[in-house]
Amino acid sequence: MPKTIFQEIIFTAVMATAMVYGMVVYNIMLATGQVSGTAFLAAVHELPIMAPIAFILEFLVVGKLAKMIAFRFVDPRSASPLKITCTISFCICMIMCPLMSLIATVLFNEPSLATWLRAWGLNIAVAISYQLLVCGPAVRFAFSRVFAPKKSMELSK
Repeated sequence: MPKTIFQEIIFTAVMATAMVYGMVVYNIMLATGQVSGTAFLAAVHELPIMAPIAFILEFLVVGKLAKMIAFRFVDPRSASPLKITCTISFCICMIMCPLMSLIATVLFNEPSLATWLRAWGLNIAVAISYQLLVCGPAVRFAFSRVFAPKKSMELSK
C-alpha cells in the first residue's frame, strides 16, 4: 500500500491510532462492565499516551519483524495480496498485543504478571478480529482513496 516513506508514516500513524482507540474502548468496557457511550469519550484521553507508543513500536521494530515472520509462511512473489496482507496483519497483532498489553498494564493498572497475562489473554482475539475485519480494511480503504494515483486529464479533441 504505502509507496513512500511519507506514506508509510501516515499509514502507520492512522492504523496505530485506530487500533489503539478501538482496543482502549474495548478495555474500558471490560473494566466498567458496561457498553456505553462514555467509553468512547474516555478512550480519547488515553490516545495521546498510547498512540505514539504504538506508532513508534510499529514503525521502528514490529512492522519489520512481522514482515520477516510473515514471509516465512507466505511467498510474497506468488501469494495473493490479500493473503500477504492478512498474514502480516496477524503477525503484527501477535507481536503488538502482548507489548501494548504490558505497557497498558504498567501505566494504567496494578503491574503484575497476572494482570498482564489477563490483559493479553482478553485482548488478543479481539485485536486480531478488529484488525482483520474492521480497522485494517477501513484504514486501507481510506488510505487508498487519499493516496490513489492521480489520473491524468486528457483533453479530447
